[in-house]
Amino acid sequence: MSAVVDPREDDVESYIEFGKLKGMKITHVIDTHIQADHLSGGRTLAIRAGADYCLHRSADVTFDFTPLTDGQEIVLGNVTIKVLHTPGHTPESISLLVTDRTRGPEPWFLLTGDTLFVGAVGRPDLPGHVEASARELYCSLQSKILTLPGYIEIYPTHFSGSSCGKGMSGKPASTLAFEKRFNPFLSLPSEAEFVAAITRDLPPKPAELEMTLRRNQGRA
Repeated sequence: MSAVVDPREDDVESYIEFGKLKGMKITHVIDTHIQADHLSGGRTLAIRAGADYCLHRSADVTFDFTPLTDGQEIVLGNVTIKVLHTPGHTPESISLLVTDRTRGPEPWFLLTGDTLFVGAVGRPDLPGHVEASARELYCSLQSKILTLPGYIEIYPTHFSGSSCGKGMSGKPASTLAFEKRFNPFLSLPSEAEFVAAITRDLPPKPAELEMTLRRNQGRA
């Protein structure tokens, strides 16, 4: 059993072939949120693989999906994925805490989607309600992510070059301890200063944002 997280539309065949090569059955396809900067391959891959297509239960889409809830665990043999609802970048955003019991009983890494990047955090303006989303993001980071052990590795959906955040590093991975020490948005002393910092000088929205969102929501 295996899960694929945040697949792009143009990578579907690669996941199918990789699964065959490794003898792994894809049982779950998970999008950490409704993407705005690229077309998701989630539904297509799920259909091709005969897998569940999963989103947080609050996702505003027109099609059926397998709903995920905060604290839910998905068991894939020796691997357990714990769902953390981390709204802010979008209302339905989730992060996925992964434990591999062949390594030990403690969590190993966190797939942070567009909530936390290396050196940055997700932008709060894509779905609108910018300041409210920024406050949600602050709460998600403080209560759900930064309370985890510092040794946890983090793997975001994007790194430098993406328009989903500002100031992202070119590194594709980090640890929570490193981010707590060096990520400028995580060292701000108050919610008000965090909100001001992440809503200031946001990069332009992706040119095809509205159409991409509609496609990924099943509305186009």
